[in-house]
Amino acid sequence: MQQDSHEEVHPHEGDKPAKKKKNELVEWLKALLIALILVVLIRWLLFKPFIVQGPSMQPNFVTGQKLIVNEILYDIRKPERGEVVVFHVPSEGRDFIKRVIAVAGDTVKVEGDQVIVNGKPVDEAYIQEAIDQAHENGRLYNPGTNFPNEYVPEDTVPEGHIFVLGDNRSNSTDSRMIGYVPLEDIIGRADVIFWPIKDIGFIDN
Repeated sequence: MQQDSHEEVHPHEGDKPAKKKKNELVEWLKALLIALILVVLIRWLLFKPFIVQGPSMQPNFVTGQKLIVNEILYDIRKPERGEVVVFHVPSEGRDFIKRVIAVAGDTVKVEGDQVIVNGKPVDEAYIQEAIDQAHENGRLYNPGTNFPNEYVPEDTVPEGHIFVLGDNRSNSTDSRMIGYVPLEDIIGRADVIFWPIKDIGFIDN
């Protein structure tokens, strides 16, 4: 009687751990790829980096600071007074950063260091120290352009627009010169300073 000569073939003991490690590596790579894609999407669809250039927002923002701009906020609601916004100026071919002083329907007047919206003086705590310092030195913080003026004679903010000013009033090209900013030109609200390290923090809007 002939015996069955077939031998059972068993996988090598080391095969399973090696295969398991390879699968784990593939899963990690997939997870990292997905995370990278999400970061890129969030960065480009919701937030945008912006570099401050020029003195127009001093003393609160200085040249070289890097900001994170929230691009989704104004798809949900309109800008509000006091918020710091980044917007595109087609005539200049570049982006500006300024502060919202008035919104649609508001009447605006700027006389020296006094900003008046709807007949009431605006409390500008964000530059009050700089204004006080200028007055102590016997000068105006805003010795330049008042509003309305020959560039923009209309004192009421039209529908679908905002009125913006730079914090550094004597050295800022803003709504006093370029007029009211259309909502569709607004890129977003400046929310965070992320560079340089010493300035890192949320922006007081």
